Amino acid sequence: MIKMHISVLLNESIEGLNIKENGTYVDCTLGYGGHSSEILKRIKRGGHLFAFDQDKEAINTSKKRLDEISNNFEIINNNFVKIKEELNKRGIYKVDGILFDLGVSSPQLDEDERGFSFHHDAYLDMRMNQDQALSAHDVVNNYSESELADIFFKYGEEKFARSIAKNIVKYRQSKEIDTTLELSEIIKSSVPERVRREKHPARKVFQAIRIEVNDELNVLEQALRDSLDLLNVGGRISVITFHSLEDRIVKNIFREVTEEDKLIKGLPNVPEELLPDFRLVNSKVIVPSEQELEANPRSRSSKLRIIEKIK
Repeated sequence: MIKMHISVLLNESIEGLNIKENGTYVDCTLGYGGHSSEILKRIKRGGHLFAFDQDKEAINTSKKRLDEISNNFEIINNNFVKIKEELNKRGIYKVDGILFDLGVSSPQLDEDERGFSFHHDAYLDMRMNQDQALSAHDVVNNYSESELADIFFKYGEEKFARSIAKNIVKYRQSKEIDTTLELSEIIKSSVPERVRREKHPARKVFQAIRIEVNDELNVLEQALRDSLDLLNVGGRISVITFHSLEDRIVKNIFREVTEEDKLIKGLPNVPEELLPDFRLVNSKVIVPSEQELEANPRSRSSKLRIIEKIK
């Protein structure tokens, strides 16, 4: 049975889009339909929602949920890195708002067979797109020691990346590492006792493997740049991130397109064409309220950034 997914920063991200009744909107991360439902409730006959997801189970569940609201939507079964290509195919070249919720959904974490969680014993999978070839099992059993250490350090910011990678390679000399708990035990044995007491030592490594399997950071950067190109004047993008690597990409791209050129900054009567095309809606990052943290502990690392096209 699928557990209900609680959408993170739901009100803040939807309000941030400043939705128009007849606008065209994109939810790049449909998941189990929380954000999409709220967008759909706010648009009327002239408006439309396009929602992307690779997970067929999530799509089936969300379609039923959205059908109960209206038929002003289309679900696109593809990675959001294809946002421009897929919308252009449908004759859509400009939109009024785009939302990214980059967290792994609770049902994916809670379904043992998906292999995302170090709390449940499952086959090492971690694929967002269940049709793709590369899985966590391939990464853990086929990557070299140096490749594993690099991934754990780069994508997990894991201090003990080298010792964990070394022990993985040593273990797999006798047998393949097939399950999440097998991998979790190897990670535990590779870090000092004090680290084991602080937080679950597998958290960062599992994050790193998931990012590698799904190429998440490269996908995010390309999709975000394409999304900026797709915005109408007055259109907005809301992005919810869950770790520092994602947030850094969003922060840097948003800064790049909103900052004035240093040569003209502070000068009077600067021609409009030399000013930035975008502005930050929230100069300070938005984080969950105390009430949300209490209701949904998984929201604790989430951050929301919003940008608007102004010319």
